[in-house]
Amino acid sequence: MYLRRHDKKVDGEHYGYWSLVESVRTARGPRQRIVATIGKLPGLDEEERIGWEEIRRILDGKAAQPNLFEEHAEPPSWATVNIHKVSVERLRHFGDVYMGLLLWNKLGFAEFCAEHIIEGREEISWSVMTSVLVLARFCAPSSELQIAESWYGKTALDDLLGVPGEKVNDDRLYRALDALLPHKEELCRYLQARYGELFGSTFDFLFYDITSTYFEGTTHGNPQGKRGYSRDRRPDCPQVCIGVVATKEGLPIAFEIFDGNRPDVTTTQEMVQVMEAKYGKANRVWVLDRGMVSEDNLEFLRTSGARYLVGTPRSLLRKFEQHLVDQSWQGVQPGVEVKLCSSPEGTEETFVLCRSRGRKEKENAILDRFVKRLGEKLAKLAERAEQGNIRDKQKVERQIGRLLQRKSRAASLFTVTVTEKHTHLLIDIQRNEERYEWAVETGGSYLLRTNWRETDPKVLWTTYIQLTELEDAFRTIKHDLGMRPIFHQKQDRTQAHILVCFLSLVLWRTLQQWMKASGLGTAPRKLLQEMEELKSLDVLLPARDKTIRLRVVATAPQELKVLLQRMKIWLPNRPRI
Repeated sequence: MYLRRHDKKVDGEHYGYWSLVESVRTARGPRQRIVATIGKLPGLDEEERIGWEEIRRILDGKAAQPNLFEEHAEPPSWATVNIHKVSVERLRHFGDVYMGLLLWNKLGFAEFCAEHIIEGREEISWSVMTSVLVLARFCAPSSELQIAESWYGKTALDDLLGVPGEKVNDDRLYRALDALLPHKEELCRYLQARYGELFGSTFDFLFYDITSTYFEGTTHGNPQGKRGYSRDRRPDCPQVCIGVVATKEGLPIAFEIFDGNRPDVTTTQEMVQVMEAKYGKANRVWVLDRGMVSEDNLEFLRTSGARYLVGTPRSLLRKFEQHLVDQSWQGVQPGVEVKLCSSPEGTEETFVLCRSRGRKEKENAILDRFVKRLGEKLAKLAERAEQGNIRDKQKVERQIGRLLQRKSRAASLFTVTVTEKHTHLLIDIQRNEERYEWAVETGGSYLLRTNWRETDPKVLWTTYIQLTELEDAFRTIKHDLGMRPIFHQKQDRTQAHILVCFLSLVLWRTLQQWMKASGLGTAPRKLLQEMEELKSLDVLLPARDKTIRLRVVATAPQELKVLLQRMKIWLPNRPRI
């Protein structure tokens, strides 16, 4: 149902009235039928239409948005006020927490937590405290102590949630982490169903990738905290690895936490088994980066009846050398071409050869820079050895090893031999020109591998490239939502912290889909920055017999109003006394 405005002219005077209309299916197609005529509504402005919009939402059977202000008796229309003593108090952040709470309720997390987290004799329910943790992570990532001592009191959450600031303390927030963690698996299963209701997600494709996050301090109470390959460039810190499964749109649906020194390739089989045990075996296609792929993993997927679309190591390009020089390429977007190839072993797998002009230029420029720098370093080392300034062979070999490790992209192009001759050392440097030419020729080229029956290389490439959505989710959870570093020292608290970050990422990606559906792009960060500027405040009006306190929300700029109206988000427009 929706409201329709009618205008007509009677005796030279414009007359406007409104009717409530619904769409119905007929034999001749969809038609609109008037349910009720509301009548003349002179002076109806945008703020009043918001009220009628809420009526339509209720008639459609949709839950109305939570109201900020309680209903009170209407205040006097007029009062004598001493304008010289008008003041403003209690300036609070409103827009960002209001948006976060709308997303929290839209996803149904409030109902889920109230239903699943067992309530006891606590003064403030754990479901409410859970929302505080996730909203704080979504709006202004900080520690539990800072939430209690600073952040919560500067927001309008006491109005929105009905929890006074003095009731929020770090001990209660820590205990809320403990209350939330046991429901991780139920939350992930609930998310799968909720995504289907909100976005029509079918989960035909599951995208899996892994990231890591590091700790500050020791992790004696957490056996998973170990040193390993750090994606945050902090090899000096213990870390944990986090495997995330997402939909094609980048909506996260599940995650698992692994030891910090766990190689990526060893997590694939475990993650597939975990997902099948929780959600059952279905006709899905697993999309994996080449770091997750090994022959054992592919054999496991084939044996279990799963389909896959994966990246492959660059070394496999040698088997498709002839296809690289052929001309039968198909363009999928400017500068990117693909080609379907059969398996060189004669198996039922299909390979997709891809090449990108821009990527080739970038990779070759990087390779030339590394080759030049490594060549110069090795030449200087050889010159010093020839002059007799270096006499220890083992020391020279260690120096060469460090140089090759730091310039790993160019290391395979050089063969370095150290020999002893009389009283000094000789360092022979040979550059493999054949390897260099091959590296330049295959720059920007990569290979996909699949047992999926799809035969259109464009579809295969487009599907695989959706892995970038998961990579973007990793950047969001680390930079915008502040998952790193972790200061918790116990394993349970660490896992609860990551779960809170995961739920805040769900809010973020849901907002992104909401904006996309409203035609506003896919940059939640910009919208949240605008929302942060909206404040709530108390206006004190000193009258003759008393001081009138009005709690109001600042008027949004016109540009922000347009954005919110596109998303059908209405800000409170009535003051609270």
